Amino acid sequence: MSDPEHIAVVHYPEGAGHATRMLAVARGFERRGATVAIAGGGPGTHFVELNGYDPYEPTAVDFIDSYQYGDGTVLGDSVPNAARRVRDVVCWLRREDPDAVVTDDMFAAMAAPLADVPLYVLTHNAPVLYDDPLERVATDGLTRLQVGLSRTFFFPAVWATDHDPAGVERIGPVALPADVGDVGTVAADGGTEATTDDASDVDSSSGTDAVPDLDVLLVPSAYSSDQTDLVARLEAAGRDVTSVGGEGWEPVPSLLPYVERANVVVCSGYSTVMEAAVAGTACVVRPFTDEQHGVGRLLDTVEGFRVAHSLRGVVRAVGSTPDPTPFENGIHVVAERVLADLH
Repeated sequence: MSDPEHIAVVHYPEGAGHATRMLAVARGFERRGATVAIAGGGPGTHFVELNGYDPYEPTAVDFIDSYQYGDGTVLGDSVPNAARRVRDVVCWLRREDPDAVVTDDMFAAMAAPLADVPLYVLTHNAPVLYDDPLERVATDGLTRLQVGLSRTFFFPAVWATDHDPAGVERIGPVALPADVGDVGTVAADGGTEATTDDASDVDSSSGTDAVPDLDVLLVPSAYSSDQTDLVARLEAAGRDVTSVGGEGWEPVPSLLPYVERANVVVCSGYSTVMEAAVAGTACVVRPFTDEQHGVGRLLDTVEGFRVAHSLRGVVRAVGSTPDPTPFENGIHVVAERVLADLH
């Protein structure tokens, strides 16, 4: 019997959402018998470790702080760190000797050919998401490069296909399912309690029954602001709010079961948008970064999603957003395509 395929999964280090979506991809491979090694670094590392992995952390890069928020460190910090990250990932890939690398990280995409490893890209990042001319041109060039370097460029999205980049393969949204034993129950104080259910892994979120019904699930990103004021306004409107990362909340390996049990989820980042799409849960998006604003523009006409740019707008949208039609989780398509391609 031949050895199972060994897949390297690398997530971008800006924001935890990159880690959770690539963890979803890793879960898809493992469910089909492959072994997985994960790298990435940044704020998503904690979630990778919560899911039982020992991740490699290459040099981190953060263009949101250095360019979008203008702290002046692009040339002195981000650019040299980008070169270091490519070098680090090349060395890691040579040590791991994987059959393929799957990534949403532009630097890992550049490293894969240098390490002579087949490359598969998975990202929703596209030029249409950016108003800033420099970001749009840079993203267009990066997308073309990754399409050329990769065997397949998977493009997970829920909006219309009109603005999909040339050469990508559209798939459904990707979301991290949980093993039943991974999921805690939300305690009365908003925290979590461990469960002892050791039932086998199933295909949807699994473990959803261990999570109580929730009203409003607030999922801020690393770049969100005014969350305390938002909670106060929602509660003043009579809503019961569970705030991820707030007081009493303990990190959980997978957020999808909680999204499934919520009446509505409020978020700013696209990973939670994908989870809401898979769960079929109403979703209100309040964007902050350039990319989040771009996602918001594309979601504005998608059933089940509303975009709000103010506290008042969020409160109003929470009360009027219908549930979307659930999407099939795209992790299955990625795993099946890559493993079939390697045979």
